[in-house]
Amino acid sequence: MRSKRGFTLIELLVVIAIIAVLIALLLPAVQAAREAARRSQCVNNLKQLGLAVHNYESANGCFPASTTFPTSQCQGWGWSFGWATSILPQMEQQAMFNALNFMNGTSGPAPGCPTTWPSNTTVGYSQIATLLCPSDGSDKRPSSPWAALGYMGNYGGPAPIYRFSGTMVPFYTGVNNGDGTFTGKNLGPVKMSSITDGSSNTTLFSERLIGMPGVAVTAVTAASGQDAKRSVFQNAVTGQPVDQGAAGVATALAYVAGCKALPGTKNPIATNTNGQVWIRGYPSHMAIGVFAHYGTPNTLSCADPADTNASFGGYYGTSPPNSNHSGGVNMGMSDGSVKFIKDSVNQQAWWGLGTRAGAEVISADAY
Repeated sequence: MRSKRGFTLIELLVVIAIIAVLIALLLPAVQAAREAARRSQCVNNLKQLGLAVHNYESANGCFPASTTFPTSQCQGWGWSFGWATSILPQMEQQAMFNALNFMNGTSGPAPGCPTTWPSNTTVGYSQIATLLCPSDGSDKRPSSPWAALGYMGNYGGPAPIYRFSGTMVPFYTGVNNGDGTFTGKNLGPVKMSSITDGSSNTTLFSERLIGMPGVAVTAVTAASGQDAKRSVFQNAVTGQPVDQGAAGVATALAYVAGCKALPGTKNPIATNTNGQVWIRGYPSHMAIGVFAHYGTPNTLSCADPADTNASFGGYYGTSPPNSNHSGGVNMGMSDGSVKFIKDSVNQQAWWGLGTRAGAEVISADAY
């Protein structure tokens, strides 16, 4: 009589152990492959945005301003349309561009504005995939139902040396009069001919993690990792603009050091302002749609303690780019190329990449 053959308990356990080891080896590889695909899509989005801006520049002779203020009739205390609305036709979104009511603005009601709140919701509630990095990881809008923005324009910086020296600055900057108007120098929009540092050495866009809805500031600290990068903190050190030169450099370096020295228990002053609403812009609110070349990539966003717009990054804050990519951020350059800038980028080189006419000589190995 033949005996029945089968697996022993030990053999079964060995097979299970081998399968478990294979899964443990393969899972990181699968996750890495997925992240590589997301990162590739992120790079492609930046290239599409760069191409759209170049097409816009060809048609209009300049880059879009960070905000269209004061072009719409109803400003809503200075709120107007952000840079992304300007390039909608170049992003194959002509129908969405046509749906915008430029007479109503994006916020209200404000002094002298006949509109009611909210306005331009048809466009403002619509999320454009090209404006979000797939690696962001957040599936919640910072100011739902308004759609978010995960790519920021280059505002320039740092403030004590090169304020508004980037490629995407406001039409008007200066003093907020409190009634929806601003007094100051006309700095924008930027022409290609004004980028004398070279378009390949001057940034145009970067990515930034969007803010978090419904998250109390007491639930986040400077040591909260990704959540901290999505938030805005207040620096204990002032960085109000001074004259260019040694004094400005010293002020900027002290400000960066103060931001890095924030204790791990420090709570932010805002958790939901980064990339809050893609169709909006405000001259002094960097968190909404622009970033500063101040603090290096993936450092904390620190607002000036004396800034009245602190929760939105303000004029003088660091407002750096950040991402979930390991070791740095993808950045779109003014020539349409995309480069990966490491977190370890040299501080002076980082500042130089943000200026359109700073006359810096930047070596490629510096970033």
